[in-house]
Amino acid sequence: MDSDAGVAGVSDFEVVGGYVPGSLGRVVEMHGSYYHEHWGFGQFFEAKVAAELVAFLSTFDPDRDGFWTVSVDGRVEASVAIDGSQGGREGAHLRWFIVSDELRGLGVGGRLISEAMAFCRDRGYRNVYLWTFGGLEAARHLYEREGFVLTTERWGRQWGTEVLEQRFDCNLVCA
Repeated sequence: MDSDAGVAGVSDFEVVGGYVPGSLGRVVEMHGSYYHEHWGFGQFFEAKVAAELVAFLSTFDPDRDGFWTVSVDGRVEASVAIDGSQGGREGAHLRWFIVSDELRGLGVGGRLISEAMAFCRDRGYRNVYLWTFGGLEAARHLYEREGFVLTTERWGRQWGTEVLEQRFDCNLVCA
């Protein structure tokens, strides 16, 4: 547990690996609210996040998968996951990365991404990839800092709204 007293009113936060009761609903809520407010995403997106996160957590295997949350006063305020179900073929999939407004800009996102990448290295993954879209510059900066490179860019609707979809890859063999 890390203490970060006095920073923007945050008195205490902790990074927790593995499922925390209520985290599934809270991670879905954070995604639904943030992406609706800032990008106009709707019910399709929130339902997709919920269905895919439920499927991931229902088959969670700690030998291949990782799930981390950051809580403040017992409330989940950030998350990231590594889905290793296709790890041998495509690599590990970094997913469900989000940080609440309360913690944004305090280094929490960078810490979560670093934790996820350390997990991938520890598990021997050769590649880690993620899908995002153009315009999320703060997150892109964190990805690139960890060695991710933009490998695919195309207009698409995989989240229910047309955006410039981007795939980033990080080759851990060379990293």
